[in-house]
Amino acid sequence: MGHGFTCHLRADRRKMGRKEVCLLLGATGVGKTLLLKRLQNILLHGSCEVDSPPSTLPTVGTNLTDLTMKKKKVTVREIGGCMGPIWPSYFQDCSSVIFMVDSANIVQISSSCIQLLSVLSAEPLSNAAVLILFNKRDMPCIMSLTEIKSLFRMDDIIASAPQPITTLEVSARSGQGLQEVLSWLESVTVK
Repeated sequence: MGHGFTCHLRADRRKMGRKEVCLLLGATGVGKTLLLKRLQNILLHGSCEVDSPPSTLPTVGTNLTDLTMKKKKVTVREIGGCMGPIWPSYFQDCSSVIFMVDSANIVQISSSCIQLLSVLSAEPLSNAAVLILFNKRDMPCIMSLTEIKSLFRMDDIIASAPQPITTLEVSARSGQGLQEVLSWLESVTVK
């Protein structure tokens, strides 16, 4: 009789102790650090109103940020764009991936697509939910979302990828779409 109770306690502790880890990936300069700072600000102050953007530097290495939402806590591991070759060493224990694209940097779009395909084809991420963020939508001279998705062949990627994929347009600088990012993080379930 006592063993059954102990087993249930252990199972409950494992469920409660299981950290949800979300990887935040993308090329250098796409806005990953600013996105995290903005999301933290929204959660701390409960408002989508944004003031002037905080200063950021390119991430060399990784940053861990805990985001505590209404229903759960997610640890976001931002990995610097310059660390692309070793991203796979972080794939094992994550439940979701946010992949950011700088939609104002036309030159970088093709390399971002190649990086995305590499991430989506990684076996450890086959069950991870994926959010693709097209950032910097507030910048002048950007391609339309339809044009970017066409270059990425998003319809083909979504149809062939084993993961559930969501795409959003955001501006980490202005705050556009950030509440939707938090809603996505909160809705993702660990498999």
